[in-house]
Amino acid sequence: MLIIMEISTDQDIAKVKALKKMKATALSLLGFAVLLFIIAIYFKIPMLQAFSEAAMVGGIADWFAVVALFRHPMGIPIWHTAIIPTKKNEIGENLGNFVSEEFLDREKLEVKLDEFNFATKGSDWLLKEENANKIANAVAVNIIPGILRTIKDEDVRRFIQVQFKEKIEAINFGDWVALALEPLQKGNLKNQMLTNLLEVMSTELTDNKDLIRQKVKASTPLLSFGLADKSITEGVFNGLQDFLNEAKKPESAVRVKIDEYIFNFLEKVKNSEEMRVKINDMILGFVGQKEVQDYINSIWDEIKLSITNDLNKGDDSSIKNSISNLIQTFGNGIKEDPVMIDKINGFIKNDLLSMLLNNKKVIGDLISSTVKSWDGKEVSEKLELEIGKDLQYIRINGTLVGGVIGLVIYGVEQLYHFVF
Repeated sequence: MLIIMEISTDQDIAKVKALKKMKATALSLLGFAVLLFIIAIYFKIPMLQAFSEAAMVGGIADWFAVVALFRHPMGIPIWHTAIIPTKKNEIGENLGNFVSEEFLDREKLEVKLDEFNFATKGSDWLLKEENANKIANAVAVNIIPGILRTIKDEDVRRFIQVQFKEKIEAINFGDWVALALEPLQKGNLKNQMLTNLLEVMSTELTDNKDLIRQKVKASTPLLSFGLADKSITEGVFNGLQDFLNEAKKPESAVRVKIDEYIFNFLEKVKNSEEMRVKINDMILGFVGQKEVQDYINSIWDEIKLSITNDLNKGDDSSIKNSISNLIQTFGNGIKEDPVMIDKINGFIKNDLLSMLLNNKKVIGDLISSTVKSWDGKEVSEKLELEIGKDLQYIRINGTLVGGVIGLVIYGVEQLYHFVF
């Protein structure tokens, strides 16, 4: 009887073809024995008849034995045939008990788990560039885009706004400014910074002399015909330069007044709660401006766009390559750390051992219930597909060995008649 179950894979098709071929071979050999028997009868060849008779008996008997495993021979419900379909539940029960008792034994499991170095094998696998790239590609192609598609942009923007506001409001900018300005009251830092500032102002004044002249010209009466422009410009320019030059002198009255003003301002910032509150409110007010808020809202859009554009680069993606490098670095870190290897192996061994032993009955019951849930005919056909090819050798050997035994019996019989 040929396999009639549904074939779903190329591998199954190949198995069916191989099974059919072996069945045809065994049947052909049995047919050849029948042909030899006919020839022996017709030509009265006793030795050939003995061989062919025994070969036919052996071939048919073993055919019956093999077929009886999977179905009733020729459809006749002979006692103790179709063993697998009819004994399916018992087979499942015994298989489940066998696995749970023999395979899930503590001592055997400990030996096997000790032989398998999970950490080293795992780190070696991660160190291979192709494997790291596979993981990185899965993250870059599936996980990250999936996250970006799942989360709502508005929720992210709201989250950034709330977090930014909470963090900004938690900062006392007045205290920070006072702390930052405190060094200016000590040593030469304040004098050096002030001198540098005055130098910059003096340079800028010189570089913008023409601009000053234009401003003066725009402000003088038309009736002066521009005659006063130059004089006024020179007066303004020279007056400002004289002021800046005087301010550069550490002991000048102008410098003393500037120093006094700066000192008073720093003292007020340092000691006046009102001043610190004003500074804090001023900065928070700036942060609350629409332009600043719009920029904060655009942060997520820019991040998302940057991530998407980078992932679209494929193998040139910085994110993907960074993930791959991180995975390889992680694998190398494990491999070079004996303590970590022992911890990982111990953790996996203990947890896996505990899980298997605590659930050995569940595993056995699962195997048993799974086999019991299968259709008897389907189970029989699946098993025949897997082992039926090899079982056909029993038929072939039965035919050949039967024939040889027939010859031996015939020879013994002839020897007996010859002697006695």
